[in-house]
Amino acid sequence: MRYAETDMMGVVHHANYPVWFEVGRTELMHALGLPYREIEARGYFLMLSGLNVEYRRAARYDDELTVTTALTALRSRTLTFGYRVVRGDELLATGETRHIATDRSYRPARLPDDVLALLGAGEP
Repeated sequence: MRYAETDMMGVVHHANYPVWFEVGRTELMHALGLPYREIEARGYFLMLSGLNVEYRRAARYDDELTVTTALTALRSRTLTFGYRVVRGDELLATGETRHIATDRSYRPARLPDDVLALLGAGEP
């Protein structure tokens, strides 16, 4: 953890966790062969519709953390990603983001079958 990510007590500020979730989500999408940029190029957005973080233990300055990301639910118009933040074997936080697929007019839209198939490879 970088010093700039901590508060006066040396504890990582809670607002950093959603940022880390986005990094994990982006990396997962790349690993599935479907970078978010490609989804946008095809005329879709994955709008954030919900965010939850459960903080269990404090992360501190200079900790080495691992964020694990998985696609936990997939439907034709919605996706849910789950996250785990650990320091070694110690669970520090869990989280979830929910997303709705929209077209360029921000109307809910069904994702194409090939996109759903690629995303489906990331489900547990």
